[in-house]
Amino acid sequence: MAKQRVLSGVQPTGNLHLGNYLGAIRNWVEGQSEYDNFFCVVDLHAITVPHDPATLAENTYKIAALYLACGIDLNYSSIFVQSHLPAHSELTWLLNCITPLNWLQDMIQFKEKAVKQGENVNTGLLDYPVLMASDILLYQADKVPVGEDQKQHLELTRDIAVRFNHLFGKGEKVLKLPDPLIRSEGARVMSLTDGTKKMSKSDPSELSRINLLDSPEEIQKKIKRCKTDPVRGLSFDDPERPESRNLLTLYMLLSGKTKEEVTAECADMGWGQFKPLLTETTINALKPIQDKYDAVMNEKGYLESVLREGKEKAGAIANQTLAEVKAAMGYSQPL
Repeated sequence: MAKQRVLSGVQPTGNLHLGNYLGAIRNWVEGQSEYDNFFCVVDLHAITVPHDPATLAENTYKIAALYLACGIDLNYSSIFVQSHLPAHSELTWLLNCITPLNWLQDMIQFKEKAVKQGENVNTGLLDYPVLMASDILLYQADKVPVGEDQKQHLELTRDIAVRFNHLFGKGEKVLKLPDPLIRSEGARVMSLTDGTKKMSKSDPSELSRINLLDSPEEIQKKIKRCKTDPVRGLSFDDPERPESRNLLTLYMLLSGKTKEEVTAECADMGWGQFKPLLTETTINALKPIQDKYDAVMNEKGYLESVLREGKEKAGAIANQTLAEVKAAMGYSQPL
């Protein structure tokens, strides 16, 4: 029996942080042997906000190298770059033409990001959920690992697939409806400067996040300065103490201990005792990733071969799906 297919990706906008790793990539790694996996660097998504052309390609390769460094196994998974396959852009246009505008205007993330961009908000920011839908539907994915904040986009993907199949499927499912893969622990890693906000690459403060490639000195500085409260004794479950919950969750996930073990260990600790413990645990957890990343980046030919092979495997599926979509819509075959 064939394995179910998984599709996911991360934008190449600077370094990956602990939220990306613990909320997404580590979950990919732990479950990859169960699935047929396609992991892409979604560089087309990266230009929905102002970007630096001088660093886009470099960051794209960095993210691909970090996938490998974090443990993506090529025996189970393919890694490729989104923009290297034109099918993503072409399917987006086709799906744009059947997606009602109000579906996109209702997206919570668009409303939030549009406020930040003001008069400079671009069409791509409104439309990128359709691009995300195309990424998923091109590969006829069964499962999509998503955080809680992306569930609405996956629901939109399913709605678009249902609408397409209804309009053009003639009783057949041209596009498969994907299901979410959501892990309860670590699905939302919060900011070090505000335990009520998600850790994000877009936060202007570097102190808000720990990047996977941060040096031990940078990690120590960020944890030393992270927001805490004046209460002694640490707790997961007090709603009035979001920073305590967040930092204990980080320690739990990075140490590999259970919630019960961490609760017992830290119940009587003060922050002065806990922060060095979290610092040491974080540094030790990230060192193997950083060492593997350095090795991959020093072998550019190897990384390029990984992406080339990933493109070929992904392209075979994506182009087949695109051809089926165009045939269902009535397009002529290329001469």
